[in-house]
Amino acid sequence: MEMVEMLRFLSFLSSEPKQLAAARTVLEHVAELINARVSLRLWDGSFVPLGRDVDPELFVSIRGPGVIGLLLRWPTLDNLLRQYATGGVDCHGGDLMKFGDVARIDRSRSRFKRLKKGLLLRNALPFLIAPSDGVSAKYAFAGDEIGRGQVPRANRDYIQFHYDLGNDFYQLFLDPEMQYSCGYFTDWNNSLEQAQKDKLEMICRKLRLKPGERMLDIGCGWGGLICHAALHFGVQAHGVTLSQTQFDFTTEKVRRLGLENRVTVELRDYTTLEGTYDKISNIGMYEHVGIANYPTYFRKIYSLLRDRGILLNHGITRRAKHNKRRFAKMRPEHRIIAKYIFPGRELDHIGHTCESLEAFNFEVHDVENWREHYAQTTRVWCQGLAARKEEGIAMVGPERYRLWLAYLAGVSFGFKDGSLRIFQVVASKRAARGPAALPPTRADLYRSSR
Repeated sequence: MEMVEMLRFLSFLSSEPKQLAAARTVLEHVAELINARVSLRLWDGSFVPLGRDVDPELFVSIRGPGVIGLLLRWPTLDNLLRQYATGGVDCHGGDLMKFGDVARIDRSRSRFKRLKKGLLLRNALPFLIAPSDGVSAKYAFAGDEIGRGQVPRANRDYIQFHYDLGNDFYQLFLDPEMQYSCGYFTDWNNSLEQAQKDKLEMICRKLRLKPGERMLDIGCGWGGLICHAALHFGVQAHGVTLSQTQFDFTTEKVRRLGLENRVTVELRDYTTLEGTYDKISNIGMYEHVGIANYPTYFRKIYSLLRDRGILLNHGITRRAKHNKRRFAKMRPEHRIIAKYIFPGRELDHIGHTCESLEAFNFEVHDVENWREHYAQTTRVWCQGLAARKEEGIAMVGPERYRLWLAYLAGVSFGFKDGSLRIFQVVASKRAARGPAALPPTRADLYRSSR
């Protein structure tokens, strides 16, 4: 009899009216604290405002009680992302950038200390016993996505997982030159196309490129920089990449522009290169190197660069911590980016990058923070991908499309808030004592555009 009564009680708890009532009770309490300008649509179609003065067009939807149950049993950022990727949780009424601007809340601890824990616990039970819908995310890197300490690393696998989605997919949101790195906004109202042109120009100026010089671009992407440098600065440019799709695109671009005698590209690991170059750039590949591989990386560049030759190292970083143990701890958002989007990604802090350069006999001349430029760049990318939703889903499927939208939006907000940073460091090889052979000021970087 007791078992029968227990089953009846559990059946009552898991009934839809009980679950809906519990959800509304909790959401109304939470709304008092967070005051977000959006609503939440429950699985029966009813809406619960999450604050005052909500935007009537913006709301989050929950597919069913099983979604809440899963989030309660495993309250992780990874689980939330999987629910979004598979449609268990969805956002409506605008792209993720607009949604994030409106829905962002005050996350101060004092605010959440006012949560009524007893109320939350009492109303959690109907969901803890709710069965899940059996839908799970399938798209993730099948291997060691962190790669921390790997010497050497599985760079080819990492690069191909991220970049070989197909050139058509990246063309949905990148500029015509296919620049997949931070733009340079001389005016915040500039278009993405203009910002990327200005970025290429600024990189070439920081490298102080001169006609006839040999330039190497490590991780050359779709060839935008090496082609720009050859066309506008008269250099002999060479690029290397580990992505087959990027290599194919760049090879065709070089042919189309008639640059076969001035630009070359190889599907090759930079560590196998030989020869001597006047200038070397790394624009956005630095995050793939791995901190444990810095000695190999900087020694190789040193061996390839002539004395007084210039290196421009452009990479995403994160804030330094009081001690190495705290810095080494990987934040959840960085871990899921490595798992679903960018395997092998490891972020240094700028102090250690500069220290490493000096340790391997480079002289650091210039360090520039482009954090807000990348916040704007990734914002435009996210909006561009959202505007071509149907094409994106047709190319990579709904789950992968949603993961990429979430990735671009999250990265944009990360740069905006400052949890992510990005720096361009200009350094020169210092094989002997004496002058650095650079201009006395930065004035040449900001002369009138060509």
